[in-house]
Amino acid sequence: MARVGLLGGTFNPPHLGHLVCAQEACDQLQLGRVVLVPTRVPPHKVVHDDPGVAHRVSMCETAAAADPRLEVSLVDVRRDGPSYTVDTLRLLHADAPGDELTFIVGGDMAHSLPTWRDPEAVLALATMAVAARERISREAIVEGLAGLPGAAERLRFFDMPRMDISSSLIRARVAAGRPVRYLVPDGVRAYIERERLYAAVAPTPVGGHA
Repeated sequence: MARVGLLGGTFNPPHLGHLVCAQEACDQLQLGRVVLVPTRVPPHKVVHDDPGVAHRVSMCETAAAADPRLEVSLVDVRRDGPSYTVDTLRLLHADAPGDELTFIVGGDMAHSLPTWRDPEAVLALATMAVAARERISREAIVEGLAGLPGAAERLRFFDMPRMDISSSLIRARVAAGRPVRYLVPDGVRAYIERERLYAAVAPTPVGGHA
């Protein structure tokens, strides 16, 4: 049985905060690997300045290439419609029923779990690994999920260094002509420069939903 971590997101673009989160979850929770799962259509937000899902996948693959613990899954990219977590977990479980799945989220997302589609099924299919941060306490998360069956047994926390890096920050810096070195992996930075992503004049979208 493989212990597999899942880190979903738009990854627009993937940055060092994503990789540190994957690393800490892998190390502290003793996962065999962490899979980046880029979404085609996030169910609850607009993908701003989206260069297209093909570019976002390529950047994820570039970011994961240097670390043997990281992989990229196209499970959400290959299907139409919103990428609901419960559907993603069901597909991954069907593909590898022997794997033990751990879904990695931030504290704010974990706190909102009761509002997700079929949260009980999410907890039945995967352990919820929560990156502990100052903005929301572990106690508040535990209390907020207390009404969900299985939450007490399926909730785990890991420590995450404070990193004030976001994809929106990266996009804004690129658009302003400012450097993003040391904020994203070198390969991702080179990809953004080569494909002229996030410039003040947006490039033509390549696949997906702009």
